[in-house]
Amino acid sequence: MPPQPPPAGPPRVPPSGPAPLAPGDPAYRRLLIGLFLAGVATFAQLYSPQGLLPLVSADLGVGAHRAALLVSAGTLGLALSVVPWSMAGDRWGRRRAMVVSMVSASLFALAGVLAPTFEAMLGLRLLEGMAHGGVAGLAVALLAEEVAPRAVATAAGTYIAGTTIGGLSGRLIALPVAEAFTWRAGMLAVTVVGVACTAAFLAVTPQARRFTPSPTSVARLVRIVRGHLGSAELVAVYLQAALLMGGFVALYNFVGYRLLGPPFSWAPTAAGLVFLAYLAGTWSSPRAGRLAARFGRLPVLTGATAVMAAGAALTLVPHPAVLVGALVLTTGAFFAAHSVASAWSGTAAPHGRAQSTSLYNLAYYAGSSLFGWLGGVFHEFHGWTGTVLMVVALALTALAIAVVVLRGRGTAPAR
Repeated sequence: MPPQPPPAGPPRVPPSGPAPLAPGDPAYRRLLIGLFLAGVATFAQLYSPQGLLPLVSADLGVGAHRAALLVSAGTLGLALSVVPWSMAGDRWGRRRAMVVSMVSASLFALAGVLAPTFEAMLGLRLLEGMAHGGVAGLAVALLAEEVAPRAVATAAGTYIAGTTIGGLSGRLIALPVAEAFTWRAGMLAVTVVGVACTAAFLAVTPQARRFTPSPTSVARLVRIVRGHLGSAELVAVYLQAALLMGGFVALYNFVGYRLLGPPFSWAPTAAGLVFLAYLAGTWSSPRAGRLAARFGRLPVLTGATAVMAAGAALTLVPHPAVLVGALVLTTGAFFAAHSVASAWSGTAAPHGRAQSTSLYNLAYYAGSSLFGWLGGVFHEFHGWTGTVLMVVALALTALAIAVVVLRGRGTAPAR
């Protein structure tokens, strides 16, 4: 999985106490290795069903829109759990909360693979997604708490790399195993990887040294959230997350159906290689940030969104080279837009930035769940064309919202 939404802001740290970890410190290296492993474990398991959806449909006799619920249930659970996990991290400590998150997610993943019915598997995928929210919401906050400020950005990059490799490995490991055995075996193989990474995380990650409990009251949280939802600018940014991520996930949920059927008729493992296009997001995200600093956030956001819509439309061309190229273009554009919008969600909040980025996370994964499923409904009635037209409509809606609501708010270069 490529770069994720930002964490719930930097935590409060004690003004005195143990010195923060810095490059060259053995504990610093262990923390980075541990968070890399956490990223792999979390996002490999979260997205492992995505490339297997056509095989699930064929085996269980369910339509594309129902099969896609295996992805949507996981991301919905994560969306619902981001804010509660941030509160748990404030109370228990971020490392301890992440341990609970990873162990429980692996248990739910294993139970899901063994579930006797599709409906039982959906319920367990929802619980698994709720467990994964602990890592997604707390990993970089743990870095901000334990690592010297000058090293946080570099350290966070290591965790983000883990999420990218995790998302890719979850798909690329599952497909060849599924083709050789069954789709359940493919998911089980990814679960084994997740369990191994969880065990390694427990072994290498140092104990937190700078945590100070700082529970947030529910009443204060509600006041902050209501304030953010009263801001047209912030709501517009949250809608970028929901609409663009929803369209992006829908595209990848159903591209497997397109490639396994005529006129392509690819083998499942070959079709799974299109997920390597995700690496375009790793390339585009940091460059979008630099462009936003130079030219302003709004021009980069709207430009990337327009390119995403065009790239999605190009996937309608029935030629493998054009389709793969269009996926690379769409992926790079999506993550460019996402990197700008995710940073905007924090900087535009006059107070309560932690809660603002949590709301962005919620919108990001809620959009993934809703539109990732709705794309399947369009696919059932109108095939790949229906899914693509939905994705283009979502991108153009996001573009219109950005132009109308955010105009004049993000045009100045950063100083």
